[in-house]
Amino acid sequence: MTFIRRYGLALLLGCVPLAIGLRVLAPTHHIAIFIASGLAVLPLAAYIGHATEELAERLGGGIGGLLNATFGNAAELIIGALALREGLTDLVKASITGSIIGNVLLVFGASALVGGLRHPTQHFNRTAAGLGTTMLLLSAIGLVVPAVFHRLVRAVPNAPELRLDTEIAVVLFATYCASLVFTLRTHRSLYGTDAPPSDHGGRSARPYVVLALATIAVAVVSELLVGSVAAASRDLGMTKLFVGVVIVALVGNAAEHYSAIVMAADDKMDTAIAIAVGSSTQIALFVAPVLVFVSYLIAPAPMDLVFSTFELVAIGISVLSIGFIAHDGETNWMEGVQLLAVYVILALAFYFLPA
Repeated sequence: MTFIRRYGLALLLGCVPLAIGLRVLAPTHHIAIFIASGLAVLPLAAYIGHATEELAERLGGGIGGLLNATFGNAAELIIGALALREGLTDLVKASITGSIIGNVLLVFGASALVGGLRHPTQHFNRTAAGLGTTMLLLSAIGLVVPAVFHRLVRAVPNAPELRLDTEIAVVLFATYCASLVFTLRTHRSLYGTDAPPSDHGGRSARPYVVLALATIAVAVVSELLVGSVAAASRDLGMTKLFVGVVIVALVGNAAEHYSAIVMAADDKMDTAIAIAVGSSTQIALFVAPVLVFVSYLIAPAPMDLVFSTFELVAIGISVLSIGFIAHDGETNWMEGVQLLAVYVILALAFYFLPA
């Protein structure tokens, strides 16, 4: 987080007033508003992540896990909720897809490459990584089943598609809650979370204040981002699918990207793979179900879990790729190149995919 502490505030103070000023004075400059608000989300997401980690260290594993679940993906949740309110359901689902494939391919690929250039072979806990990739496989199943069901019953009148999606969302959310118990209570030794709560930082209110202010700021900036995304994608000649899968997903997960790469460079590959795989799992098992539930309250129509065929193919390829890489408990820079190559191929396909 050294980079964020050094430059994050300057980026924030520059981009937020710029985005707000453009929205008020030049509302038709959609691309500039989109870029400025997107850049402003980056340090805010990092501040939320840093404050959450500090509180988790202070309060212990159980409460820390809940904090990570609630605030670790605050940017994605807020952006997704505001997009749902505007009726941009396809953009929300695209950002979910992008977050999953971006974390396992781009983040872990970059981590393996950077770490591998400094350390010829890096090792990680194969058991923990295997459990993580299995959870990721479950996530993929939870997203594939509604799409297959939708295609099979499209000609059947009054098929219970939305009800099925909602019930699957409940199953995914319950599974995520069970995984927290497994990780933080019954089998925490597998994940190195046996350390007791720390008094580091005393009773300082700083992380609470940072967390509250950053979350509020993300809500404000995300509204600017969502309000300009449709027009900006049109002006840039990009589809909403590509913007959601690549750009919005990169913005929302910037803090995790940076943290994982730094950890890999320090030869802490267990942490790097936990961030990459864990973030993807959290998106599928926590963020997606929560957005389904929230859509009933704020969206013009409830969100379903019916992803496009190519989105499902991309998720399947990503899960398969990380499974092959993680099975032997070690990695090197060439495996990072391979994962990055898969990500670039998928991103190119999304870019050229017709709307």
